[in-house]
Amino acid sequence: MKVKVISVLEDNYMYLVIEENTRDAIAVDAAVPKRLLEIIRKEDVALRAILTTHHHWDHARGNEELARLCPGLHVYGADERIGALTHKVTHNQELTFGAIRVRCLFTPCHTSGHMCYFMWEDGSPDAPALFSGDTLFVGGCGKFFEGTAEQMFTNLTQTLGTLPKETKVFCGHECTVRNLKFALKVEPENETVKKKLAWAKQRDDEDLPTVPSTLQEEFLYNPFLRVTEEPVQKFTGKTDPVEVLRTLRTEKDNFKKPKERPHPQAVLAFDWGLFSPFLEKK
Repeated sequence: MKVKVISVLEDNYMYLVIEENTRDAIAVDAAVPKRLLEIIRKEDVALRAILTTHHHWDHARGNEELARLCPGLHVYGADERIGALTHKVTHNQELTFGAIRVRCLFTPCHTSGHMCYFMWEDGSPDAPALFSGDTLFVGGCGKFFEGTAEQMFTNLTQTLGTLPKETKVFCGHECTVRNLKFALKVEPENETVKKKLAWAKQRDDEDLPTVPSTLQEEFLYNPFLRVTEEPVQKFTGKTDPVEVLRTLRTEKDNFKKPKERPHPQAVLAFDWGLFSPFLEKK
C-alpha cells in the first residue's frame, strides 16, 4: 500500500491510503474534499471509504460533501457526531479493503468517541501503519477534552503502546517542533530529544512533514510515553504513572506555543519503506 500525506488547514494532516493492486483508496480524516479529490484524480484511484478518527470539524468536515459526490461511499467511525457516518465501528473490529487490513482501536479521551486505525497487509515485509488522529502525536499526545488521564494512560501504554515497535505513526497534526520543545524542557539531557528536535526544525525550514515516526522512536523522546522514566518523574514531582501523565498534560497545556510559519499546503507520497522525492504545493 501507499500513503499520501496531505497537509491541509493550519496544521492538519489527512491521508489517502492506496491499495496498489486494485487502485482502490481509503481516506483518513477527510477534512478538505476539494484537495482530496484533486489527489484522487491525479492518482487515478477510486475512493471507497473514509475512516474518521473523531468528530472535530478539522477531521470530519468533508464527509458530507464527499458522500454526496461519491454515491455508495462508506464512512467509518466510532462517534454518532461524525458527519455522514454509515458504519459505526467498535474496539478491535477488523475491516478489509483488498489486501489492506484495518484494526479499529478505541482510544477515548481527546473525544469520547476517538478511534485510531492500525493497518497492515498480510504477507508483506513492510511495517504496519497507525493513523492515530489526535491521540498520539510525534513527540506528544492530544488534549483531554472529553476524558481523563487514566483513559489516556490506557490508550498510550496498552492500546497503542503494545503495537509492533516498527509501526509507522501517522498523526492528525503537524506539531512536532513545539512538542519536542516541551519534551526538551521535560528532559533537557535527553540526546534523542535534541537530535529529533534539530531534525524537525530542519524539516519545518524545508516545508516538509515530520510524519511518519515509528512507535519505537516515540518511546525514546515522547514524554507522554516515558512516564516511568526517572527524569520525567522528577520533572513532574510524581511517581505514579497516571499522575505523571496528568501533570505532563497540564504543563504542556500551559507551555508557551512558539511562533511558527503557516503550515504548507502540500502532499507527500509515502511509498512503503521510503519517502518519494517530490513534494506538491497547492
